[in-house]
Amino acid sequence: MKIDLNCDLGEGIGNDQAIMPYITSANIACGFHAGDEQTMRETLRLTKRFGVNAGAHPGWKDRENFGRKEMDISPAETERLVFEQIQTLAAIAKEEGVMLTHVKPHGALYNQSAKDFQLASAIARAVKTSSVDLILVGLAGSRLIEAGRAVGLRAAAEGFPDRGYNADGSLMSRLLPGAIIESPEEVARHAVELIRKGGMDTLCLHGDHPNAAANAKVLRDVLEKNGVAIAAIT
Repeated sequence: MKIDLNCDLGEGIGNDQAIMPYITSANIACGFHAGDEQTMRETLRLTKRFGVNAGAHPGWKDRENFGRKEMDISPAETERLVFEQIQTLAAIAKEEGVMLTHVKPHGALYNQSAKDFQLASAIARAVKTSSVDLILVGLAGSRLIEAGRAVGLRAAAEGFPDRGYNADGSLMSRLLPGAIIESPEEVARHAVELIRKGGMDTLCLHGDHPNAAANAKVLRDVLEKNGVAIAAIT
């Protein structure tokens, strides 16, 4: 059994280098919810240095709320803004000699597209227009996975070891108790549970989690001890 470990990075938290040795894919903020040209460039250089896959992490244009506030944006405008963010990162990646491998939406955009097929389809179209070779990453069992496959993209089903789930498989609101799993050991245990349930191609750790670097280290350790090979999606 093998699994990809990804992390949301380039968000100005300051722990990217500490996390990078333990992951296989990095989702890089494209300047809308967080990040700028400098952070994108620095994070891309780290992916190259550590042999980690680099992907775009587009979100709503909402730095004030870190892209975690739901927004009512038309599918056409969503497609445009996602495409713009992918292209921004892709241009910098080309200068740095890095090829983008995947796209994973951020925050509220991710959660809204998990349930809204029109929104999910807009994201999928933006990804396909950028490159049909890009992998679209979305919540396992979500409309985003469905939309990606419907337009002919490879789609990677994702789980969240550091987050609590609702009974329907959606992520709990961050405002609710238990939504954020705190200790690295509990995060690792949750990861093993998710993998045993099946249907996961990749597991995500949040770079802005207070224990992000420790989560990555402990998680990788525990998974490898449980016979799980850590490998990037190709």
